[in-house]
Amino acid sequence: MRSILWLALMGVLVASAADAAPRKGKRPVRKPVAKSASKVPAKPSVPKAPTVPGIMVPRAIILTRPTPAEARAHAVWTLRAAMNVAALQCQYSPFLRTVDNYNQMLKKHGNELTAAQSVMQGHYNRTLKRGGAAAFDRYNTRSYNSFSTLDAQYNFCWAAGQAGLAVRVGDVGAMGEIAQTMVPLLREALALVPPAAGLNVPPLPPLPDVRLDLANLTEN
Repeated sequence: MRSILWLALMGVLVASAADAAPRKGKRPVRKPVAKSASKVPAKPSVPKAPTVPGIMVPRAIILTRPTPAEARAHAVWTLRAAMNVAALQCQYSPFLRTVDNYNQMLKKHGNELTAAQSVMQGHYNRTLKRGGAAAFDRYNTRSYNSFSTLDAQYNFCWAAGQAGLAVRVGDVGAMGEIAQTMVPLLREALALVPPAAGLNVPPLPPLPDVRLDLANLTEN
């Protein structure tokens, strides 16, 4: 009897050891847990100052079938016109140094300005059968007028000051790259005007109902 019980106990121990031993085979592949969308940090957005469209937005000059060299010369000549207008209109702020920036541009980048002028003259001689010189003169006048505005003057002067600083610190021969970067910023400054305090007119109170007043007078 004891031998039978001992054999049965040994069978139970052997079965338990077999169940406890690790089984050979492929382990189940755990799928990666998808991260919640709320845990992914969103790209920060830079808030912009409140702006309203300008009332008097001058139009930019668009060339007819320009070559890459003519497009670069157009940007240089346009930036020169913008800084010339700024030197005349932005002297209210000595911190912008618009007059000094313009004079320094003529000194430092004179050769590139002369080359841009020659290329633009050639552009109108190439695209017009006759009257290329007169067309270039009109182009100069339109270039100045394209930066002349009243409601965006403060924005324009600030942008012109930044453009002048870029021209001052830029390398000789790099005015083309500077102009192609700064002219769009100048145009953007002309197109958006911060709301002036004098233009923020509060809403008027509702008008009184005249009919009620007339009814009260009739009853009295």
